[in-house]
Amino acid sequence: MRATKHADPRARRRQGLVVGIPLALAAVGVLLCLSLALLPGNGDGPGTEAAQPAGASVAATGTSAPPGTGVPAEATPPPSPSSASSPSPAATATPSPSATPTPTLTARPSASTATPSASAAAGATGGAGTVTSAAPLAGRIKPGTSHPGVATSYDAADGNGACSFGPSGDLMVAAMNHTDYEVSRACGAYVLVRAAGGASITVRIVNECPLPCAPGQLDLSHEAFAKLAELSVGRLPITWTLLSPGSAPDTVSVRYKTGSTQWWCGIQVIGHRNPVATLEVRSGGGWRRLSRTDYNYFLSPDGGGCGGAIRVTDVYGEQLTVDGIAVKPDVVQPTRVQFARH
Repeated sequence: MRATKHADPRARRRQGLVVGIPLALAAVGVLLCLSLALLPGNGDGPGTEAAQPAGASVAATGTSAPPGTGVPAEATPPPSPSSASSPSPAATATPSPSATPTPTLTARPSASTATPSASAAAGATGGAGTVTSAAPLAGRIKPGTSHPGVATSYDAADGNGACSFGPSGDLMVAAMNHTDYEVSRACGAYVLVRAAGGASITVRIVNECPLPCAPGQLDLSHEAFAKLAELSVGRLPITWTLLSPGSAPDTVSVRYKTGSTQWWCGIQVIGHRNPVATLEVRSGGGWRRLSRTDYNYFLSPDGGGCGGAIRVTDVYGEQLTVDGIAVKPDVVQPTRVQFARH
């Protein structure tokens, strides 16, 4: 019988020890490496976090999911550059307080545009160069405007005319053409007339030159025309402008028309430095504007305001208020006021 040779158990044990020791050493080495790797500050060296790109930290902050959503942070994609640079519609419609710019002078009217300039203020009180803009109630005859036309002449007799001022000892007067007469708005206006040769005169409008007198035409009294040219000239090219003279009467006067009573009256203003634009009477606790006739009276057909306070406004917007003017037909009653010079 053949005998079977069994291996020595001690040799097998030695073989296991030889193999097991290296494996144990390898495991210990792995554990040491992992421990060293997990130690704080171990990596690529000091300052590794500071050396990371700024965009990485911004992206990490922006991609964290809100608590309770159940969405991992890494599952939320970072915002694209276009969406980050373009405001959302909500942000555009309702900007946050921090995004709203502080108002500046460029975002609101400046003091020079919100407040009338010094030159404009001067024009309202007689400054030169701004009278046109300071005469909001002017009609066709605008202050500061040169009107071209032609001068003719007529016999002014005692100086009375369509304006119903009555006789005048000063015959430096003129009749305004029908168009610029403008339903007696030109009555009482002082006008500077210049001839082509350079001569000039000042006349007061007391009459109307009916059609076919053309716009711009002035029919001067013989006395006034003769200071510009010989009467035989007939028609003389001229230019004329509105004046606000210092030679006007010291105060204006008021006259009630013949036949005026407490039930009907006509009121006229005389001796005014600037053309009259409107006339109002106090009636019913307020001011009532009266209509103007072509013979230069303001009428109250029902008597409202007759004998009460009167408010007169010139073409520059200045208002004069007078009281105590009784209804005395055809009597010139002086006041204590006059329009400012412009």
